[in-house]
Order: sequence, then structure tokens, then C-alpha cells
Amino acid sequence: MTIMTKDEKQDIIAKFRTADNDTGSSEVQIALLTKKINALTDHLRINRRDHSSRRGLMMMVSRRRSLLDYLKEREPQRYVDIIQALGIRK
Repeated sequence: MTIMTKDEKQDIIAKFRTADNDTGSSEVQIALLTKKINALTDHLRINRRDHSSRRGLMMMVSRRRSLLDYLKEREPQRYVDIIQALGIRK
């Protein structure tokens, strides 16, 4: 499992922010969680018995799902854009 570097985090924030000083919008949070989820999924493919990390993964997925539901309810077009940009849905 690789930890996200400061530069990677800044790149994600720069790509998904909605304003110049935006660091906490739903899109940014969803994108950061997606990066963490993907890294943890790779870790769990190798370490199948790491149940504490699996619990953390489930918590992150739940948090991302809540943010996506919020975005879908408030601004459906932004929801569609973030889903396509991150490739979350098949």
C-alpha cells in the first residue's frame, strides 16, 4: 500500500477543484477518497487476511458513496462529470 504523496494530493486537488482556493469541495473529497480506495484495494489483493484494512476500506467506500449521493441530489451534472472523470461506474 503506497501512501499518497503531497504532490499527488496537490495534483488531484488542482484537477478537481471548483475555485482557485478550493480544497474541500465534494469533487475534491471524492477524488481523494477514490485514490485511497484504489491503493487499498491493491493492498488487499495481496494481503487477503488484513481485516482491519478491509474495515477501513469499507468506511472509505461508504463515505464516498455518501458524498456522491449528496452531489447527485444537489447538482446532477456535477455528479455525472465526476463519475466520468474518475471512471467509478461501469
